[in-house]
Amino acid sequence: MTSVSERESATGAPPVTTKLELKGVGKEFRTKRAHTQALSDVDLTIGDGEFVSVIGRSGCGKTTLLRMLAGLVSPSSGEILVEGRSLWHGSTVDSSVMSELGVVFQEANLFPWYSVADNIALPLKLRGDGRAARQERVAELADLVGLKGFEKAYPRELSGGMRQRVAIARALSIGPKLLLMDEPFGALDALTRERMNLEVQRIALATGATVVFVTHDITEAVFLGDRVVHLTPRPGRIQQILPVGIERPRDIDVQTEPEFGVLVRELRHALHEEE
Repeated sequence: MTSVSERESATGAPPVTTKLELKGVGKEFRTKRAHTQALSDVDLTIGDGEFVSVIGRSGCGKTTLLRMLAGLVSPSSGEILVEGRSLWHGSTVDSSVMSELGVVFQEANLFPWYSVADNIALPLKLRGDGRAARQERVAELADLVGLKGFEKAYPRELSGGMRQRVAIARALSIGPKLLLMDEPFGALDALTRERMNLEVQRIALATGATVVFVTHDITEAVFLGDRVVHLTPRPGRIQQILPVGIERPRDIDVQTEPEFGVLVRELRHALHEEE
């Protein structure tokens, strides 16, 4: 597969530094009674600052892929490189590479007895940062994700969207080189999800983060992604990688434009063909 740098050079644009690379990645789960091949021979190169959406039918391995990238599940085959450094050495994750990743799941998974500020600052506290540095970083992130004034609130006092903002801020606290998001807005109502799509786009642009965003929603995938990676049903393989050549920042009205509709229809058609 052509690398990001090669692709950009071919179009005359400045080369892009490779942030994440998957080489022949596969995952199988074995028990005494069953053998499941979840992913097979996944090759993917993602550039610095790129936002890549990953879609596919339920059970295609999207979450398994993200959990491997997050250092939670080891690959059965292949290699995962973050800025050229192997994330996995056999079944052992490299903690120095892991420390450069931020992860957001569908559930915010906040500590209910911690305030917003304490939840955001937790990775910094575990890293050993001093109180003053933590407070400064929390103030910066609370402003970035739209939580200024809520630093002393507790999770039970927040809406679902606000709890996800806290989770995003916490993931960004260490200044990750790679932000991994696994259907983070899947449990939200349609209007809140729409607002959060705008927010995560704004945050990604403001921080320059490289983002891998797993979703089952085709419209969301196209709206957020620079490219959309479509995985086949199990075993998950890359069926297609669709570039989204729509200028950023994007507002919700872009979803009514013909170019956007063409991309959504192409992906929907490809997914329907798998039935």
